[in-house]
Amino acid sequence: MSTLTDRRRMSPDLDLDTAEPLNSQPETDTPPINRNRRVAGKTNGLRHRPSRQRSLTRDIGHVAAETYLVTRLAFTLLQYLGIGYRWITQLLALGCYAMLLMPGFLQVAYYYYFTRKVKRSIVYGDQPRNRLDLYLPADIDKPKPVLIFVTGGAWIIGYKAWGSLLGLQLAERDIIVACIDYRNFPQGTISDMVNDASQGISFVINNIANYGGDPNRIYLMGQSAGAHISSCALLDQAIKEAGKGTKVSWSISQLKAY
Repeated sequence: MSTLTDRRRMSPDLDLDTAEPLNSQPETDTPPINRNRRVAGKTNGLRHRPSRQRSLTRDIGHVAAETYLVTRLAFTLLQYLGIGYRWITQLLALGCYAMLLMPGFLQVAYYYYFTRKVKRSIVYGDQPRNRLDLYLPADIDKPKPVLIFVTGGAWIIGYKAWGSLLGLQLAERDIIVACIDYRNFPQGTISDMVNDASQGISFVINNIANYGGDPNRIYLMGQSAGAHISSCALLDQAIKEAGKGTKVSWSISQLKAY
């Protein structure tokens, strides 16, 4: 039997205080490397969670700081442009006013799109936006007076639907309203707009009897840029009628008033 001295001689570097017994067995059959991986994975998971939270907090703080910076620079730029807080408050007041009017606009829009009394987008020419809307009275038992309306819009945002409120109000009073659409700038020049209006007027004059209108009671009306375009259409038509051999599709004499 080996003694303690013999064991020390055979393994001089062995620490007897920490050495395992010779007959000791591994606690588990799992290789040490797998156990180390599991322990490392748990340690890494515990370490990453606070790091992710700190990263999310840092990102939120960065977004807030950038938003504040951009907002402050925007107000500074508005001040340099001469747009101060008074202008901004007036803009907000205008927005509130528009919100108060919104129910009325929604009511008109609903009536415009869903009623059968409005015939939308009738084609009168071969150019883009050569369309018109007809607002018809409830009863067309006899020919009704007709109003041709050219809407405004600073020559850049004109649209036939801008006359929907006028058309609905006059249709309730037994008047047929034809709202003419036309090309806007830069889609077309002033000459193109005048030509479109002239073609629309010609279509109404020559075809309104098919919709219950009275050809002998046709009136022309324009608002803002539409007034300019319709007056130019009248002048252009007068020049054509004064020329010899010029064919015209309608005559100024067919209009009751302007």
